[in-house]
Amino acid sequence: MGVLEFDGIVVGAGPAGVAAAVTMARGGMRTLMIEKGRKPGVKNVMGGVLYTRSITPIFPEFYQNATLIERPVVEENFWFLTKDSALKFGFRSQEFNRGVPNAFTVLRVKLDEWAAKEAKNAGALLLPSTRVDDLLREDGQIVGVRTDRPEGDIRASVVVLAEGANPFLAIKAGLVEPLKSDRLALAVKEIISLPKDKIEERFHLNPGDGATLELFGDAVGGLLGYAFIYTNKDSLSVGLGAILSDFLKNRVKPYELLENFKVHPVVKPLLEGGKPMEYMAHLIPEAGLRANPRFYADGVMVAGDAAMMVNAVHREGSNFAFASGRMAGETAVEAFKRGDFSARTLSAYERRLKESFILKDLKKYRNLTPLVERKKMDFLKTYPEWLVFAIQQMLSVDGVSKGEKEKRIKEALFKKKSLLHVASDVYQLWKAFHG
Repeated sequence: MGVLEFDGIVVGAGPAGVAAAVTMARGGMRTLMIEKGRKPGVKNVMGGVLYTRSITPIFPEFYQNATLIERPVVEENFWFLTKDSALKFGFRSQEFNRGVPNAFTVLRVKLDEWAAKEAKNAGALLLPSTRVDDLLREDGQIVGVRTDRPEGDIRASVVVLAEGANPFLAIKAGLVEPLKSDRLALAVKEIISLPKDKIEERFHLNPGDGATLELFGDAVGGLLGYAFIYTNKDSLSVGLGAILSDFLKNRVKPYELLENFKVHPVVKPLLEGGKPMEYMAHLIPEAGLRANPRFYADGVMVAGDAAMMVNAVHREGSNFAFASGRMAGETAVEAFKRGDFSARTLSAYERRLKESFILKDLKKYRNLTPLVERKKMDFLKTYPEWLVFAIQQMLSVDGVSKGEKEKRIKEALFKKKSLLHVASDVYQLWKAFHG
């Protein structure tokens, strides 16, 4: 049997891989999509929020598919937890649910399986239960992949690497640096079954509407990360993630941290009576542009998590994956029409990324994570706990004058931080948010 040949190979059938494969197949390329799992979605994990405008350029009617979407998100909440309190900030708008909704909650098993079928309908071939072990090279150019199947070499003019947070092949291709534990996050998640009416009652939702909660501080035991609760049709996506090095340094087991989060006094009532249905864990790249990723070389491009395209500040991972996969696919189609898959031609992929929100956002926040890592105790513990203390003081009517309370509040802060130190921290945080 001869070596199989395609115009393009996509490694990975997650959002980035599917987006690339669909785009390439629709552009007339003979496309093979290789997936390590027995079917798309079984190995993939995400928090569960998908932004509509990143997927509709690929699947224009996705948001109308009632079997895929769980709930449109009309409210987003951010809570900071101390041991027994919660400082809450949130925003609700029905504008998010008018016309094309801004975001949905989704379940990846359903989403990925459907998206892979759409890729097949477009003409791509799916090869599941197959591991790619290496890249094939000729004269310095990548010309295919080596799989774990018998006679497993498969050739192609271009390979798109969409292998996720453990970019084994992208590292081999010299596009991504090997990642250290301080540049990876470990996320754990449960799907907790809960009746629709209970979800809508507890989260104060109209029938069919959804909400998200991101929770910081004691929610993750003071680690650098956050917890989340997202509403599905008749379940909740409940989980948390933190920098892997923090787990190792503090000798914290992720599932134990999740169990502690679930019994926090302000969280427990939201989950009460729910039945855990699934448990999963996943690595998330947090390095961003700090990892100095290269996005292309002769015969190869890298997209999604494998290219460090995650914006943790706005929980955009799948969002970036769909968009970057589409751009890689568009670049591959252009190269196919030219008959030239050199790095010079594939450089159009990086141009697309630079012109898009992806690299603009990654550049904007490139200094934020390092700053928070350096000053974690200040930003994730000292200041928020002081703010909770201040609010408790001002809301308590206990015979103490408001002037005296203000004095106590100032003393509580300046015992820990000087005015100059506070001003410096505020300036550094402002600067980090503004790129």
